[in-house]
Amino acid sequence: MIVDLNTRIWESAEQLGPSVEAQMRRRRGEPWHRPAASTDSHDQAMSPVGNAVILGFASQALAARIPHEKVAQYVARNPKRYVGFGGIDPTADDPVASLETALGLGLLGVTVSPSAQGFHPADTRAMTLYEACEAKGVPVFIECDPILARDVKMEFGQPYLLDEVARSFPDLKLAISSLGAPWIDQGIALIGKHPTVFADLSDLVNRPWQLYNALLLAYQQQVMGQIVFGSGFPFCTPEKAIVTLYSVNTLIQGTHLPSVPREQLRSIVERDTLSCLGVRHQHEQFETAADTSAPAAASEDKPDETPEPAPVEKGAEA
Repeated sequence: MIVDLNTRIWESAEQLGPSVEAQMRRRRGEPWHRPAASTDSHDQAMSPVGNAVILGFASQALAARIPHEKVAQYVARNPKRYVGFGGIDPTADDPVASLETALGLGLLGVTVSPSAQGFHPADTRAMTLYEACEAKGVPVFIECDPILARDVKMEFGQPYLLDEVARSFPDLKLAISSLGAPWIDQGIALIGKHPTVFADLSDLVNRPWQLYNALLLAYQQQVMGQIVFGSGFPFCTPEKAIVTLYSVNTLIQGTHLPSVPREQLRSIVERDTLSCLGVRHQHEQFETAADTSAPAAASEDKPDETPEPAPVEKGAEA
């Protein structure tokens, strides 16, 4: 089963904050060149995958917010396939309370972005959140490479800063975006050191040559088992990301450069990321609860005085 760890939905780029919106306008020019992040676009793009994680986003520094309630609504459209991670800003008031709210809505993970939220990954406020996540078995997705708006603090996105977090919370499952790009060497070193840290390839699938070099280094460093699939929707689709991964060796055809074994590429695409992050069981429970609650809700809406069917109708049904 293919799991896409890295997808987002928003109704308007304004939800990402004025700084990010301005950067998208600058890079993408006309509106029709900007990524379509609507629910309909997401549903259509996710057709090749079995499960997709929808990430929330919150940043006081950027005035950005895709709240837990919105993520829960997106997940509720198809709870068998979608999994929600709540965006939490550790610099905001009471991040642990925000975690409780997210879990109460059925979200199964947390996403943070130190560079976009303006905090050192081992900031005391963030460590309090990680501690609560570890205690509850909640994985944390850490975005290393957000759209580099001018207000983003790049220095806090470096993967090596997460070493203290992984050492302090050895049972906490972490996942970093894009193998830590633009600090890919650091990202590979981090996952090589900590078996509880994983990484996706989301942004790299848009840059095939950089993807090839990152995958080759990961293969040589024997950390391919900790690389998971993530498309980075809406900036890429799962279909495009899968095709790019499987065709990465075409870049070096006719050369003496080493290739990345195809079975290793397939293992990334087909890895059960929800199990790796420890949330497969919770998702199945949530899925079952969603299935069983739907008929009950429907029956509650029916009036008590529903008339008995006529005898002839009973005979026809029999």
